Amino acid sequence: MSVVSDAVTVLRRDGLIVYPTETVYGLGADALSDYAVHRVYEVKQRPVGKPISVAVSDEDMMYAIAEISDEAWEFIRTFLPGPVTVVLPVKSCLPPVLSGGTGMIGIRMPQNKITCDIIAELDAPITATSANLSGTMAPVSKEQVNVPYDLFIEGGELSGTPSTVVDLAARRILRPGDDIERIAAFLRTLE
Repeated sequence: MSVVSDAVTVLRRDGLIVYPTETVYGLGADALSDYAVHRVYEVKQRPVGKPISVAVSDEDMMYAIAEISDEAWEFIRTFLPGPVTVVLPVKSCLPPVLSGGTGMIGIRMPQNKITCDIIAELDAPITATSANLSGTMAPVSKEQVNVPYDLFIEGGELSGTPSTVVDLAARRILRPGDDIERIAAFLRTLE
């Protein structure tokens, strides 16, 4: 069996994987499973009501879970895949707990090939939150992961720079991270 098929088997059983992105290690669960999503909140000791982003493998999957304007597509096609989380109006297919009652969802499209292959093979988004207890440092190596999981996917030492979080409806940066200057310049063109 390959690491991709192993990870998909774990996810289909509502298990948790730790996976590499271009920034930090993420804690992944099937984002369409209420049970799996609640496990993520539980192991991270994250307050329910605090949104959790999701990761998708391609634009079709993104379109299936979020309302996307023409301007948003322009941004997405410029910056994704990459270390950016876009915040968009969520469709009703995701468990409501993920959006924390905001009606919005953060979406990542990681550049990591194995992670994208896992999501594509699962044919569903996975949670995209760092693999750590809430309030502690986001892990850049296996040794720094401090939450329970069922499968770890090795990706070496990661950069540690968080993804830039962008609210495309409000056209503003919610959390600065990678590629901030280019993103800010792009958002100014939308004004």
